[in-house]
Amino acid sequence: MLNAKALRGRSILALFVVLVFLSLSVSAPSSATPLKDNAGTKVLQDLQNVFVDLADRVKPAVVNISPATHPTAKPGESPHGSRPPEGSGSGSGVIIDKKGYIVTNNHVVGEAAEVEVRLSDKSHFTGKVVGKDPDTDVAVVKIEAGRELPYVTLGDSSTVKVGQWVIAVGNPFGLDRTVTVGVVSALGRENVNLSRYEDFIQTDASINPGNSGGPLFNIYGDVIGINTAIINFAQGIGFAIPSNMVQNVMNQLISKGRVVRGWLGVGIQPVTADLATKFNVKEEEGVLVNEVFEGDPASKGGMQPGDIIVKLDGKVVDTPQTLSRLIAQLQPGKDAAFEIIRDGKQKNLTVKLGERKEEAITASIPKQPDMVLGLNVQDLTPELADRFKLKDEKGVLVTKVEPGSAADSEGIKEGDLIKEINRSKVTNSEEFKGAIERVKKGESVLIRIIRESRAFYVVLKTQPE
Repeated sequence: MLNAKALRGRSILALFVVLVFLSLSVSAPSSATPLKDNAGTKVLQDLQNVFVDLADRVKPAVVNISPATHPTAKPGESPHGSRPPEGSGSGSGVIIDKKGYIVTNNHVVGEAAEVEVRLSDKSHFTGKVVGKDPDTDVAVVKIEAGRELPYVTLGDSSTVKVGQWVIAVGNPFGLDRTVTVGVVSALGRENVNLSRYEDFIQTDASINPGNSGGPLFNIYGDVIGINTAIINFAQGIGFAIPSNMVQNVMNQLISKGRVVRGWLGVGIQPVTADLATKFNVKEEEGVLVNEVFEGDPASKGGMQPGDIIVKLDGKVVDTPQTLSRLIAQLQPGKDAAFEIIRDGKQKNLTVKLGERKEEAITASIPKQPDMVLGLNVQDLTPELADRFKLKDEKGVLVTKVEPGSAADSEGIKEGDLIKEINRSKVTNSEEFKGAIERVKKGESVLIRIIRESRAFYVVLKTQPE
């Protein structure tokens, strides 16, 4: 037997099929037929009632969040990227527990320890900020109402599909419990530069200043996301934090007051077209490990610089952001299963994760023009290592970069330490010279570089004969 949600979903689909059919095949009603009795109008009425009933059911759980009167409250601040300012006294949240737990955005509560919460029945409460996580822009607030409160449940965002109906509820510009309807426009949006870990649901349901922290519902009334931002220069583009990410963060904030995340201990960068050729993989296939930090989990698990991570616990890894987010979702002590490519061969590794103390480094490498290498080098000395803040004792130090050369265009600088040429280690200038002499004219050169505490790969192209 189908459950209630499945039956309702099929009913919605059936309504659309009938509506399309009617729009194509039914002629205009005669003047003797009242419009309200027309078959097409009845279909539209049934569809309309779905949204009306849903709005009536969920609006009582949506709250307005505004600054507490004490001077420590600084709502509206955001540690990442830029968001439109909230409306006057306006931010949103949603009650997810009858005891009074409320989910909202970190940038809505800002640095406040307490906020003012207004419910749909106009009652006011002082809410305590239980915890907040700037890395995902999620915060949890608790109010003591002395009674059971209306609430909604967090749904499973992994089941969300592009094109499905969604309903956003919030307080845009201070207009309490405004309802807007749209569809899911895209999933897995990264590089929006709003938080450290991004996996946004993109929607065209209108989201405006003041909607931040409010819920994004599916047609069953489940919260599938928490609205967090809009694109100022574009209409109909809003972003919501997926409910599964919210659930993970919320549970930890309530139980621990903070979020604990896994730590791998590597430096990573994207696989560009040139790097893909050098490592014998497809462009954007996996994430390139450019550094493995000594003593950290990856090192203990046998990971090496030059490994390309393609899967983590069976999930495809295609960007540095994806890998960072997947690692962060795991708990310290968890055995993580990695599928990597090493020297063109698939290999499996199991790494016991540590606890994240700082962010893994992502090196962004610009495109390579076809120029000469343009490098002068010398052996690393203790004095030079100290001057350029290098921990290594051996290597080839870049002492000069020719302006306009391939090295210059790649951003290579004086003081960079060269550790590898075409996957072979170089420990002195003689080894460097020998490695370069083996490169034919017109071929590219894969170089691994250390700059202070950061490692990355670059591809330089020699001039053709």
